[in-house]
Parts: sequence; C-alpha cells; structure tokens
Amino acid sequence: MADDGRRGDEGERGPGAAYQMFVTMEDLLDKLKLMNYEEDLIRRNNMKALSRHYFALPTNPGEQFYMFTSLAAWLLNQAGRFFEQPQEYDDPNATISNILTGLRALGGSVDFPPSKLKQGYGEQVCYVLDRLAEEALKHTGFNWKRPVYPAEEMEEEALIEDDAELTLNKLEDELIEEAEDFEEGEPFLDLEVLKSQGKKMEGVESTKPEEILESTTDAAEWNLEVERVLPQLKVTIRTDNKDWRIHVDQMHQHKEGIETSLKETKSYLDKLQDEISRTLEKVSSREKYVNNQLENLIQDFRVAQGQLNEAKDRYQQGSGGVTERTRLLSEISEELEKVKQDMEEKGSSMTDGAPLVKIKQALTKLKQEITQMDIRIGVVEHTLLQAKLKEKSNMTRDMHATNIPETTLGGY
Repeated sequence: MADDGRRGDEGERGPGAAYQMFVTMEDLLDKLKLMNYEEDLIRRNNMKALSRHYFALPTNPGEQFYMFTSLAAWLLNQAGRFFEQPQEYDDPNATISNILTGLRALGGSVDFPPSKLKQGYGEQVCYVLDRLAEEALKHTGFNWKRPVYPAEEMEEEALIEDDAELTLNKLEDELIEEAEDFEEGEPFLDLEVLKSQGKKMEGVESTKPEEILESTTDAAEWNLEVERVLPQLKVTIRTDNKDWRIHVDQMHQHKEGIETSLKETKSYLDKLQDEISRTLEKVSSREKYVNNQLENLIQDFRVAQGQLNEAKDRYQQGSGGVTERTRLLSEISEELEKVKQDMEEKGSSMTDGAPLVKIKQALTKLKQEITQMDIRIGVVEHTLLQAKLKEKSNMTRDMHATNIPETTLGGY
C-alpha cells in the first residue's frame, strides 16, 4: 500500500511519485473514518478535523506536527501498544523517536532520517500514519469486503416504446428490408386494390371506368381534411448524434453561421480599422505639431540637462574632497584628544604630592639602610682588625719561639 508507493530511489520512481503522498493521505483519511476518529480523538481533544490533503501540503508546521504526534499516539494505542498522549511542550526529538520505535515494533520499516517528521507534513509523515492506521485496523479485526453495487431500476418511461419515434438507423433498416422484400417478389400494397375491395364490401359494384376519372371533391374540404389528418401522419425522427449525416449538417450550419457572422462583423471591423487608422494619423500629426512647437524648449531643456550633469560632476568632486578633509579632521581630532589626555595626566601628576611623599619616604628608608650598612661595615672591619692582630701576635710568638732554641744551642 503506502509502503509500496514510497519505496525506491528518486531516480527509479516515475513522474507520478511526487503525487503519491496525496493518494496515501486520502487512503489514510478513509481508514481513520472507519475507526471513528472524529468521535474518539477530534471531539474528545477539541481538535480540528483533517482535510483530504492535510499532511500532504505545508500550512502550519507547528500545528501539523502536534496533530501528527497526537494522531500517531492514538493509532499506536488502537494497535495495542500503550503510548502516552504527547503534550504541546514535549521534546519533539524524543516524541519522534518513541513513535518510530513503536512503528518498528509493529513491523514497519523506517529508511529515512527522523528529522523528516519534525516538519509535520510530507511523504514520510503520510507513510508513518498510513502504516499505523493499517496496523490498527488489523488489530481491531477489520477486513475489507467486496463492494456491493445497487441494482439500477429501469424507468417505466424508458420501457415504453413510442411507435411515432424512430431513429435514423431504424428507418434506414426498414427501408432496406422493404427494398429486399420488393426484390424477392413479395406483393406490395396497392391503393387501387384496397379501394376496389372497399367498394365490394359496401355492396357497390365496381366497374372499370371507361373514361378518365374526374374528382368531385372540393379542394377546400380536401385541404381541411389534410390539415386534420396531418398530425396523425407525422413521423418524428429522433436524431442520433453518432450519425455522420448529423455531423455533416452541423458542419454546414456552422459554416453558414460563420459566413453570415463574418459578413456582419467584417463591416464593423473595417469601420473600426478606418477609425483606428484615422486616429493614428491624427495622433502622428499632433505629435509632429507638438514637436515643432516645443523644439526650442527641448533645446533649452537639453542645455539645462547638460549644465545639471556638469554641476553634478562638480558636486561629486567637491563632495569627494570634503570627505577626504573630513577624514583628516577626524584623525587630527583623535590625535588632539590623545595630546589633551597626556597633558591632563602630566598636569595631574605635577600637582599631586603623593610621588614627593613617596620619594621622601624612600630617601628616609635609604638613609636607614645606609646607617645599618655602615654599622655592619664597622663591625666587619673591627672583626678583620682583630683577626689580623691575632694573626700577627701568633706570628710574633712563633718567631720568638724559634729564636730561643737557636740561642740556647749557641751557648753550648
């Protein structure tokens, strides 16, 4: 069904594949009506009824997506799978995923991305709903039956044949049969024989007239009798539109009508042509007169237009110079602002006593550090001096110690 209608690649499908979703949508609507969706879903949830091409054409994507999810949830419940009715502010991706999961569980194949369903209309939406509706019908035990056509009753008027109405075909057949009967030699009806038989039945002896018979009937009475009997002798021939003679007659009638209409309209068209030609001549002559009268003004206009073009060129050149000078002015203004800011900073720093206080504090701290360094240097010098004196005294003691033994040795 819908599955077969939407399968295949785009290149392998026929030119009518683009309209397959309209057929699928109509089938879906018929299946929904069979399940009484108007009472169970539409009126219960206060929704709008579906049209024949509701999911085939884009109208309102938000409304269509909500209707699609609600209808899919209802069909899944009808097919025997519990599905909670989606709300308007639910996550669309999660809702679509749950619907496709239910479709796969019912045996449906999904070979398209889920994002195709987010727009709420299109071939994929119609396919999903149609498969769900088909599975719901199977679950409810619905079976399609053969259509029962009502017997057409023949009208009584059509059964009554009117002997006075004959078709052209019947008339031709009767004439052909009479001609064949005459060729075969069957006796034909003779008025004279009927007349003589009538006289015999009346008891009047019929004699062969020896002279030429002359009518004694009054012509006026004969005409009255003819007028009285004429309606009874009238044969109404019902025309058959399939007969080629009717077509030929219609062609001749149309041809005569066209010729008569052409004769009438040709004179009007000729008059109209003459009027249009005269009007065109008047317009051309008036145009020439106006051109001649306005020639000087046209020349003045051309000169003024040339001056205007020159003025526009000068204006464009001047505006270009003004633009360049405006740009230079903006640059100079920016530099001036920077200089002003630097001057303000320097002036504020000159009038501010905080740096001077900081310098005094640094000098005081530096003097303290110098005094401490002088003390440390004095201590170090004193330590060095003591070390040198101690070393010198040690050297002297050593020298005296070496000199005493030599003197002792010399006395011996």
